[in-house]
Amino acid sequence: MPARFDTAFSDYTRQFTALANRANRLALENAESAVGVQLRTFERNATATVGFLGELARPEPPQDLPSLLPKGLQVAQENLHRLASAGQEIIDLGMKTGQALGELARQPLQDDATPRPGGKRR
Repeated sequence: MPARFDTAFSDYTRQFTALANRANRLALENAESAVGVQLRTFERNATATVGFLGELARPEPPQDLPSLLPKGLQVAQENLHRLASAGQEIIDLGMKTGQALGELARQPLQDDATPRPGGKRR
């Protein structure tokens, strides 16, 4: 009897470890994807802002400065739009990861020590 308990406990422990490993992998992949989205967004926003600041720093006649204000507002609006899109993409990634983790949590642990039809064990 104790040997059968040890075998069953060992099987459950192995399965639980495998599920925990998959859950950790999913969480790490989600974090990696989220950081990638944030870095891409930061890069695009920085490129757009630096481009605008480069135009602002160019020595041109002062009468062109008022015309740069709408362009600056457009750059800021596009930056905010990219940030909002990145936030939505990160939320979607989190939802998908949550669903995958939920599926993992619903998986029952199999009793590998129970006999199958025909007298064989799993």
